[in-house]
Amino acid sequence: MVIRWLSENKYAAGLMLLLRVYLGWQWLSAGWHKLGGFDASGFLKGAIGNPVIDKATNELVYPTFTAFLEHVALPNAKIINVLIPLGECLVGLGLILGALTTAAAFFGLLMNFMFMFAGTVSTNPWLMLIGILVFAAGANAGKFGCDFFVLPYLRTLIQKIRNRNGTVHLSNKTFPR
Repeated sequence: MVIRWLSENKYAAGLMLLLRVYLGWQWLSAGWHKLGGFDASGFLKGAIGNPVIDKATNELVYPTFTAFLEHVALPNAKIINVLIPLGECLVGLGLILGALTTAAAFFGLLMNFMFMFAGTVSTNPWLMLIGILVFAAGANAGKFGCDFFVLPYLRTLIQKIRNRNGTVHLSNKTFPR
């Protein structure tokens, strides 16, 4: 019932406008400050050297993620140094403008989870809570934003591509040509 309200109600769309602009500003400002001079290697080394450990068993809580940081992220820190600020800025812009809002919320949540897996709590739980609400609202979260124009255009474009690829759509049924 709450999901339906979030995804269909115009008042929920207004609430999502406020939440997504706030959340977008958090992402944009975090990314903006990192553009041009960000180096993730210290953070990555710290996350590898001091991973999240279960205090009862003294074992790694996220061994696969720690291995990813050690064997993929750290050796490619120069790429990570570009991807993180760029990703944060793009998520922020997407949320503020209401453009591909659900995708922006998803990638923001993905980054929040990555930071939490690395052992950084900071504001991530708060941003995750808001991000989950925006993501759950789906297209309604961008109703008062660029998605109002972008999503119908994308639906039409996808429909044209499907029709060119040999599929005819009649009412709710799909038939091969």
